[in-house]
Amino acid sequence: MNGSPPGAPPGAALPRAVVLDTDGVLLDSAVVHAAAWKTAFDACLDELAPAPGDWVPFDADADYRRFVDGRSRYDGARAFLTARGIRLGPGEPGDPPGCGTVWAVAARKEAAFLDRLATQGVAAFDDVVTALGALRSLHVPCAAVSASRHARAPITAAGLDPYLAAVVDGGDAARLGLPGKPDPALFLHATGLLGADPSGTAVVEDALAGVRAARHGGFGLVVGVDRTPDGHDTAALREQGADLVVTDLAELVREVWGERA
Repeated sequence: MNGSPPGAPPGAALPRAVVLDTDGVLLDSAVVHAAAWKTAFDACLDELAPAPGDWVPFDADADYRRFVDGRSRYDGARAFLTARGIRLGPGEPGDPPGCGTVWAVAARKEAAFLDRLATQGVAAFDDVVTALGALRSLHVPCAAVSASRHARAPITAAGLDPYLAAVVDGGDAARLGLPGKPDPALFLHATGLLGADPSGTAVVEDALAGVRAARHGGFGLVVGVDRTPDGHDTAALREQGADLVVTDLAELVREVWGERA
């Protein structure tokens, strides 16, 4: 393909590097995270409700995407609890799973996620290996980014390591003091590891907070991925700043680079 990528300003060059979100873009793990959040939040909503049954359950679709998708565990827990009028002290990162502090709620989600990960596992979407292989053949380096501290093991288990030049996860963010989305710090760090410049890099995200982060980071192309059966996330992804919205990574490679994937 010649010329500018779809949605990019006229004269913009093709991306020379790609940074991809992990959960919901590379791995079919968003549903596992959402279920783990529901386990944690519903238990705490029940415990903290002023009267038995006086609470609305966490919606694993709408609430997940609005409050926790793409965010760190702590930021996601705080955002949802605040929206429900629940004010908890922050606590400490080492708090055990519970409902007494924001960190305790985050730890409860973490325990539920690890339990589901051990019993269910996580697979890559069908289009991922072919699309990443096409980008590798084009000499476009790719990095994976995740707010989760447990991204590397599922990435390896899905056989994606050979296609990724770098992985940045929640553990790296904590070690380096990088703020979570919608701050672009994770994307910018991954771009640096690829030896690329944000203006020449595409970011691929399914989370609204991630799209906002990429837009704030000054990336040359911001791509939203809408894997919902009815495409109901497309409008919201565009509203948050996506230049291009695709249904899978194969479509992305065809649209931007004109390659079969």
